[in-house]
Amino acid sequence: MARDFDAGEHDRDQAEARDAAADDKALLSDREARSGDAGAGARSDAPEAPKKRGRGKLIPLVIALGLVGAGAYEGYGYWTDGRFMVSTDDAYVAVDFAQLAPKVSGYIARVDAVTNAHVAKGAPLVTLDDGDYRVALRVAEADIASQRAALIRLERQKEAAAAAVTQARARVAAAQASLAQAQADFARYNRLAANDVASGQKLDAARAAQATAEANLQEAQAGVVSASAQISVYDAQKGEVDAALARAEAARDQAARNLADTVIRAPYDGVVGNLSIAVGDYVTPGKRLLAVVPLGSVHVDANFKETELADMVPGTPVTLAVDAYPDRTVTGHVQSVSPASGAVFSLLPPENATGNFTKVVQRLPVRVSVPAEVAAQGWLRPGMSVIATLDSRVADDLRARGAQPVFAPDARSGAPAAPADPAADPDAPSPMAAVSR
Repeated sequence: MARDFDAGEHDRDQAEARDAAADDKALLSDREARSGDAGAGARSDAPEAPKKRGRGKLIPLVIALGLVGAGAYEGYGYWTDGRFMVSTDDAYVAVDFAQLAPKVSGYIARVDAVTNAHVAKGAPLVTLDDGDYRVALRVAEADIASQRAALIRLERQKEAAAAAVTQARARVAAAQASLAQAQADFARYNRLAANDVASGQKLDAARAAQATAEANLQEAQAGVVSASAQISVYDAQKGEVDAALARAEAARDQAARNLADTVIRAPYDGVVGNLSIAVGDYVTPGKRLLAVVPLGSVHVDANFKETELADMVPGTPVTLAVDAYPDRTVTGHVQSVSPASGAVFSLLPPENATGNFTKVVQRLPVRVSVPAEVAAQGWLRPGMSVIATLDSRVADDLRARGAQPVFAPDARSGAPAAPADPAADPDAPSPMAAVSR
């Protein structure tokens, strides 16, 4: 029994020894493999060192060649196109729009305008309370009716005066007949009294009848003058009534205009903006209520340098790149140039004759027209920033065809031609000589 136990334990010890030897052999093999790989790696890296040094020299050469190529490309582009391009980023979309204001005062009764909404020409935008203006119109119409009635009355009075003149003339005729009869009776009684045929009493009666007839004639003649004068008075009064009627009609027309002006309408097709009123506000003449912007009439004001304008020709195509739409470009055309630089029109223009002077290149606004079909789309809004670029070679072609620079007088505008150069005409009088004279 004891012998069997010792034999089994001896077998276990041998098995453990064999396992330990196998582990040691495997560990040794692993170490040899690692050392072999390291040696092989060292051998393989040794020839690569010259390759790394060659690649390091090649990269700067490639970069230099790329820079030279890019510079040549840009230089070629500048020489062929860039030097002919005149460009400015000091350009903006602009339009001539109306700031609407009332002509009459009153409270706002209705606001039909909506901010940023399209409106058609003649559409009502703002309506004022028109009660007072309707009353004023009725008063003016009543004044017209009154003056017309007065005119009719004067016509009738004139007709009556004409009848009175006729009547007075008839009285003159009757008085003349009576006077003739009285004169004949007086002459007859005078002869009879001289022959003592008639009494002195009858002679006196005939004399008195003659004097009465003469007085009646004078009275009838005065009646004709009075009736004729009354007609002249009526004519003068008719002139006054005619003037009053014209004044009343003018007041009626003014009242009608004031009533019509209580409705503020769109002057043209456009978009409403800057609406700053509400129902119930009291407004006075000249108060700004809103703006109507005709987007279909937009243009671009490009502020080119003064040194870039000498060869610019109306009609030159201009490429317009709008900052708000980087994927869109528009081709416009040079239309005109401002008569002065922006500094001259500023609130405080520069005074270069005082103090120290530093020369600064000035800019003049150049108006660039936009195609009507592009403007009609409405995506160009006043105030947007634009980059304007034109090709001076096209301007040269236009000048070759007879186009005049923007500074040349435009026959359509009636601008006067530039004064002739005295040096070109030796016979022309000198301006200084004219001053000295």
